[in-house]
Amino acid sequence: MGDLDAAGEIVSGALIGRAVEPHAGEGHGEAHGGTCLNCGTALVGPHCHECGQSGHVHRSLAAIGHEILHGVAHFEGKLWKTLPLLAWRPGDLTRRYIAGERARFVSPMAIFLFSIFTMFAVFQILGISPPADLHAQRAKPQAAIEEARKDVLERRKNAIEARDERSADDPKRAKYVERIAEADKELQDLTTAAAALKSTSDPVEAVVTSHTGWHALDHGIEKWRENPALMIYKLQASSYKFSWLLIPLSLPFVWLLFFWKRQYKLYDHTVFITYSIAFMSLLFIAVTVLGAAGVSAAWLGTASFVIPLVHMTRQMKQAYSLGWPSAILRTIILCFFIIIILVLFLLLLVLMGMMG
Repeated sequence: MGDLDAAGEIVSGALIGRAVEPHAGEGHGEAHGGTCLNCGTALVGPHCHECGQSGHVHRSLAAIGHEILHGVAHFEGKLWKTLPLLAWRPGDLTRRYIAGERARFVSPMAIFLFSIFTMFAVFQILGISPPADLHAQRAKPQAAIEEARKDVLERRKNAIEARDERSADDPKRAKYVERIAEADKELQDLTTAAAALKSTSDPVEAVVTSHTGWHALDHGIEKWRENPALMIYKLQASSYKFSWLLIPLSLPFVWLLFFWKRQYKLYDHTVFITYSIAFMSLLFIAVTVLGAAGVSAAWLGTASFVIPLVHMTRQMKQAYSLGWPSAILRTIILCFFIIIILVLFLLLLVLMGMMG
């Protein structure tokens, strides 16, 4: 069922992406006569030039499946034209889309939605999820200490019995006396460890428990303490639902890199950001799948660090017509901005989870 759900997420991502994708430049057959069934305008082509509705409408159960396949297939057709440019010449893709080449490429928001849906579908297929019970995870060391204590007590008991069976002048008696002393020392160490573990606060319970005076915030803190696993699950779900917040959060920082260049508008920066995040999501999917397939963690770690830097630099250079020194400098600054953006995004998710 998990795999079916994940497949559904991918299809949903394609369909939602297609829903926000413009239809400009896509032909759909020969001209139709008659009038538009939606607004009554005389048709001069396959679509109404007033409201955009198709001149030919379906009214059958099979048409529902046709609409799904039509949406996904048309989205997919653009996808294979967009992905190579997104991977290797992202700045050219950004510049050409801004300049008006819209019909042949997947729009930034559409491919962003598709990549986000696909990423979480892959997580579901591979079983990547937060721990189900943090309290149980914390209880494991305590259980291990108790098991170790039982083992030491059993060894100590056997050593005492063996010692008592031997006379005081038996040379082997000293060996068992030594084993008893070692067992006593182990028991003392285990008692100390158990006490230390018991006194150490759970990372979630370490949240400030004092009242802030803000009822919603105090209630959220209490929810974190009572059921941390549920709250982490909600945090993961929120990151999925509100990933689009990364775009407006990033916009002011990218604008700062070019605020004196009046030829670049906020729309241009938004296209740059959205295509960039989409690529990073697709890269993360590839790294996750390769990691599950057994590819070396060292190679994947290096790729996860180098590829985003190279990609951002190339996109910056190509999209804004920069020289290499200028593009590299702006990418370095952008990396620091990204840390701030991710912290802000995480704080927003935590607040929404606590107060939601």
